[in-house]
Amino acid sequence: MSGFERGTDGPKVIVAGVDGSASSLRAAAYAAGLARRQNARLALVYVQPVLPPGAALGAPVVEPTDEIADSIAAEIKESAERVRATWQVRWEFHTLRGDAYTGLVTAADELTADAVVVGASESAGHRFIGSVAVRLVKAGRWPVTVVP
Repeated sequence: MSGFERGTDGPKVIVAGVDGSASSLRAAAYAAGLARRQNARLALVYVQPVLPPGAALGAPVVEPTDEIADSIAAEIKESAERVRATWQVRWEFHTLRGDAYTGLVTAADELTADAVVVGASESAGHRFIGSVAVRLVKAGRWPVTVVP
């Protein structure tokens, strides 16, 4: 079997996709527990959607997604501060732009992730184009955990 193997026991980098949805926040909490138990670094990744030109008919579209990223980062930082005395997790927050699947793949590759954790899709549209979780599993490049 060829491919990259870090040669360590357990994951050293865990990527968790967050988008502010309840399932993604549960995925982040689950990933934080994994990172704590494995003494791994947790990389929380928010992928800002890029809307096609003219989608907002002249209304600014970058500001709302920037606000969402700032809000998610603030919520995560606040949660981390509340549990700091209970357990330590090395974590970082990354924001990328694009579609969620490509952004998570890019982040996982660049960070040399050992595992990816995402929330289950809450969108009916995934039936037509496939959920991010299913696409990550089909990529077969990392263990993927889908949190309901």
